[in-house]
Parts: sequence; structure tokens; C-alpha cells
Amino acid sequence: MRTALIVSLCLLAGCTAGAPRPVFSPAPTATVAARGETEAVGTANADAADDPAIWRNPADPAASLIVGTDKKAGLYVYDLAGRQLSFVDAGRVNNVDLRDMGAAGIIVAASDRNDPLNAKLALFRLDPATRKLAALGKLAAGAGEAYGVCLYRDGAALHAFNVLKDGTITQLALDLTGAAPTGKIVRTMKLATQSEGCVVDERTHRLYVAEEDVGMWRFDARASGSTAPVKLASADGYQIVADTEGVALAAEGDGDGDGGYLLVSSQGDNAYAVYRLRDDAYVGRFRVTAGKFGATEETDGIEIVTGDFGPGFPGGLFIAQDGHNAPAAQNFKLVAWADIKAALGLD
Repeated sequence: MRTALIVSLCLLAGCTAGAPRPVFSPAPTATVAARGETEAVGTANADAADDPAIWRNPADPAASLIVGTDKKAGLYVYDLAGRQLSFVDAGRVNNVDLRDMGAAGIIVAASDRNDPLNAKLALFRLDPATRKLAALGKLAAGAGEAYGVCLYRDGAALHAFNVLKDGTITQLALDLTGAAPTGKIVRTMKLATQSEGCVVDERTHRLYVAEEDVGMWRFDARASGSTAPVKLASADGYQIVADTEGVALAAEGDGDGDGGYLLVSSQGDNAYAVYRLRDDAYVGRFRVTAGKFGATEETDGIEIVTGDFGPGFPGGLFIAQDGHNAPAAQNFKLVAWADIKAALGLD
């Protein structure tokens, strides 16, 4: 992770010849202000907060919930006002995702890196009434350090993509019908170098994965599909300034099943690149600027869910990890999707 302190010193005094120089994209970059933030994670003076997930309450959108990782300690549950509602001690969990599986409940999956040699997928159930997480168990996810995770619902089936730190991607078919969940690795894919963020568009069966120093890739998410990656965007210093980090998908209906946008954390210059899902076209970038709740810097994980979240977040909710948040510990900033679309002139 790059440090804003180095950036600030270089901007004020200039960097020494030959020293690493922070790079900011020359591309036009819109600005938006956060409308809220979560309470800080419990681990102070460390790179701790990492990745959020959102459960939208269809009956009462303003009562929706946020799950966020403290990668040194465990998982928090927050409300839309950013208040901490509960915490589960899960140790070193890095990324998180969730799916509402109806009768099986709201399933939360986290990449468990407590054993850096053997990746695990930690599964929980989120109770919307108590607003607490209950541990369901851990599944083997491959040899190596667990890093990214994203879930994929294909009809009634639930799969988990586990991105290991070395760029290996394992796909687990999950079975939630027994007393404890089970999973089977059904295929493996590979990117060349360190990778983390991922998300699946379940309408088009596309898996998107961020290779930190290289850029964005997409795969066929279906277990029977090709394992060959397709390049979507490069960390070229213009659209994305490395690291290529968190990935989120803003699904919107346009009649073709591929409407909406892919958002990518351009960690190196504290920004977010946006791509149109229909044709993979780059449509712009934005920053969360200083305001009532502060800016975001060095963002790792991001998430977005479109739809009604009450009057505070019309049209959808975007959440970004804030790598600084001084003088408090790291936290997550909450932004209205409507504000981002307006800033970028998106339909």
C-alpha cells in the first residue's frame, strides 16, 4: 500500500532524484463527497480495515447492513449510520462478500488467511434481526495465502471464487444443505502476479479479477467455462494507477442483462476508475474528496449495490475503505451512487 505521507512530502518539497515518485493520473477525475462513514475498526495504528459487503433489506432499505473486515481481527456489522452493531473475532480475514440465499439465510464469506500456507474460506450466517454473524465453518480453498473472495449465485447453486495472493484463483462449489457447509474445488485459474479484488456479474456469468500491478481481467464464471483470462484494462497510470485493488459491480437494468458499470480502486492515486459493462469501455474516474466525513486514500476494498437505500443514498450505495482516517483508525466511507453518476455524467 502506498502512503499518503510520502505523496504529501513529495508534493511539498519534491522527491530526491532516483527515489520512488508518487504518480497521479493526468486523466480528468471528478470528485464526490461521502454522505457517511462507519465507526473506525478496533485495530489502531495499522493497515487494518480492508473490504466491505452490503446486505440490502428489501422490506426496509434504510435498515440495510454493512459487513466490513478488520484484517487483523475479524468482521464488523454496521448500520447505514455507520454505527457498529456487532463484531465476530475471526482473526486474519481479508476480503468479504455475501449473498441472500433465501431459506439458507444470508451467507457471508471471508478469505481466511490465518494460515498463510493454506487458504481457507470462512463462512458465516448474518441474522438481520439480531444483526450478528454466526460462524458456520471453514473450507479448504487451496495451497497459499487467502487474499480475495467473491460469491457467485448460479440459479440455486452458490460458488465462491478464492483469489490467492500469488494470483491463483480457485472456484469452490458450496453445499449448504447439511449441518455444516461443505465445498469442492471444481476448477483453478491463474494470473501471473499478486491479485486480490474480484466480483461476479451473475447476469452475464463474468468474473472480474484485479491483478495489482497489471490491471483488470475477466473470466467465464461458469464451472464449465474457459479458464483463459481476457484483459479488460491496464494499470497504465492513466485509467488505473497501481495498485489495482478493490472491484465492485453496479448492476443496472437496460433490457439486455448487462447494464451498469464496473468500479475499480486505483489505489496509487486515491481514485476509482469506471467501466461500462456492456462493452468494457472506460467512462471516467472519480475521487472521494474531503468533506464532512473526509476523503478516502489508499483504498483497498470497495462495494456497491444499486437500488433504494432510503433518502440518504438514492439509487444505490457505494462503500470504500479509507486507508488513513486520521486521527482515528481506518474505516469505511459511504457515498451515494446517484452522486457518482451525476459527477461523471452517467445515464
